[in-house]
Amino acid sequence: MNSTWKPSALRALAAFGLAAAALSLSACQKADASSAPTVPVATPEATPAVKVVAARTVQAAPSEQVTGTLFPAQGLQVGFEVGGRLAAVKVTKGQVVKKGDVLAQLDSEISDAQVAGAEAAVAAAEAAAGMAADVAARNVKLQQEGGVSDLQNRSSTATAAQAQAQVLAAKAQLAQARAARRRHELRAPFAGTIIDAPEQTGATVAPGTPLFTLEHLDTLLLKTTVAESMRSRLKPGVKVRVESIGARASTEEAVVRTVLPSADAATRRVPVELAVPNADGRFVAHTLARAVLPMGESQSAQVVPGTALSSSNGDHVWVVTGGEVRRVDVQVLERREREVVVLASSPLESVIDYPTPGLAQGTRVSVK
Repeated sequence: MNSTWKPSALRALAAFGLAAAALSLSACQKADASSAPTVPVATPEATPAVKVVAARTVQAAPSEQVTGTLFPAQGLQVGFEVGGRLAAVKVTKGQVVKKGDVLAQLDSEISDAQVAGAEAAVAAAEAAAGMAADVAARNVKLQQEGGVSDLQNRSSTATAAQAQAQVLAAKAQLAQARAARRRHELRAPFAGTIIDAPEQTGATVAPGTPLFTLEHLDTLLLKTTVAESMRSRLKPGVKVRVESIGARASTEEAVVRTVLPSADAATRRVPVELAVPNADGRFVAHTLARAVLPMGESQSAQVVPGTALSSSNGDHVWVVTGGEVRRVDVQVLERREREVVVLASSPLESVIDYPTPGLAQGTRVSVK
């Protein structure tokens, strides 16, 4: 059976088909949009902030900081030249003595007896020499008168000369005995401070055994070394600054005393000795100290905080120019307690304090 479609029905079906197709296309586009990945929006990174401090200009000379040990200008371990029993100790540790002061005494009983024996020997020799001289003089007269022979005369003269030689030998022994007796008293060879001393008596000491340590502390010697290239720039007599490492003692009156012309065989550095005045006792001997050695004429330099100096790959500081970080190499002229004196290729107005390791040439920064 053939069905008959009216025109109005055909138009309705066509409109429905178009609507369905439109709905399907819209659903597909929404599905594609939902499945597509989202692209993040880029945001600018935060610019690091730095703190800058002002640098000030001063007049300073190139210098080299060295360290060394403070030694007494004179130091000696003292003992008796002769042996014996220690009878008395006249000084104590820490006492200041003058040259020639008695430090200790040995028992002198045996020495006194030896001196007395030597004096008696001298007296006996002198008596024998006198008798021999009288005999020789009498024989001379008798020989002239023919009473004795020439041989007897020469023999008596020789005997008198021998007796006189015995007198000289006896006197030499007496001088030796007296010298040994004097050495029973130990005296200070120079003025100084007693650093070590026996605390009791009665011990038997051998010749040359050190008993006392004596040091002259009014002037100390700072012994240090410098590089060979700096030797020609150091002159004896130049004043330098010396400060103790373990204390706050310092002086501006230390003087370069000696620059040796021979380098140390182990370090290949040139030994230098500085005379450090210490009459007020501000420095302690045998401790460490540092010295700032002048190495040239005074010139314009900058003072910056020690916290602004970086030493990786050479001494340098960081400055901010046009919002960017720039490295400036410097030469350190002097290191102070909290500051450093530096010499830069161009004057520094301000530097970055506490620079971080991440800073690099050209880094964009902001100033706090």
